[in-house]
Amino acid sequence: MSNPLVQAFFVGRAAAEVINQRMEGAFTDALSELGKLDAELKEHMRSFTTEVMERAERAAETAGAGSGTHTTQSGTGQTSSEPLDLQAMIDELRAEIAVLRTELQRHRSGSV
Repeated sequence: MSNPLVQAFFVGRAAAEVINQRMEGAFTDALSELGKLDAELKEHMRSFTTEVMERAERAAETAGAGSGTHTTQSGTGQTSSEPLDLQAMIDELRAEIAVLRTELQRHRSGSV
């Protein structure tokens, strides 16, 4: 490489190739980490949902056993053999929370 202009061209081309490869590797690694994070978050959410549902079922069974009834019912008033309407269950839980908040506020205002 006797001509400095030709040498500069090849050095620039080599530098561009190296930069391109490193950026491609960094981008691939970032996408890989993002995919891992997404998978972990989905797994944590699935695990959380499963645990919540198990605890709710145990609480419903305990409440049913404590009242002397032998039929297991969910919080929606359906027997456990019927499919659960999750939106209805969520709405009922929200209504119960609202009632409990009202009772708690009334209790606090009476105590103070």
